[in-house]
Amino acid sequence: MLLVVGRIGRAHGVLGEATIEVRTDVPDERFFIGAKLFTDPESVGPLTITSARDHNGILLLKFAEANDRNTVEKLRDTLLKAEVDMSEENLHEDEFHVQQLIGLTVETDEGIHVGILTDVLNLPGQDLLSVETEHGEILIPFVYEIVPEIDLEKGKVIIVPPPGLLNSAEAIEAVGDKDGSGEEDE
Repeated sequence: MLLVVGRIGRAHGVLGEATIEVRTDVPDERFFIGAKLFTDPESVGPLTITSARDHNGILLLKFAEANDRNTVEKLRDTLLKAEVDMSEENLHEDEFHVQQLIGLTVETDEGIHVGILTDVLNLPGQDLLSVETEHGEILIPFVYEIVPEIDLEKGKVIIVPPPGLLNSAEAIEAVGDKDGSGEEDE
């Protein structure tokens, strides 16, 4: 299965190095000299790594197909994908790949349908689940206290929402509803 393992950022220097936003827990297994990475969009790849180094905590890669700063700048925001055998992955019970979670149904612990999980946002403080509801998108902190169960076989994410979490999308919807009737005023 192809999994997103990084995103190309800005060019670094004039020799064709690119900053990489790492999206894998095992960068040493994904970003090594000679590794061939698939891309999204497909038209710019695959890309073969010719150099990999750490620069002040930022991964810098150089690709055989992009040997100068201008070419690297054209690759900016390209997603990097690697072929991963899911059966060989040593995931712990509470670890998942983002691709395994997207499309799962999100329900409360009381069985109330919330929506469909559309993305996992990796932010510095914590990860957030992006869930599309009938009232719009809501973001749910991806912490055990709020998301105690993920059942891949049943295709469900069970949440225990704190007060007010599920009302955020409804509040946005009600902004135009001045008289409380559920319909916008003209």
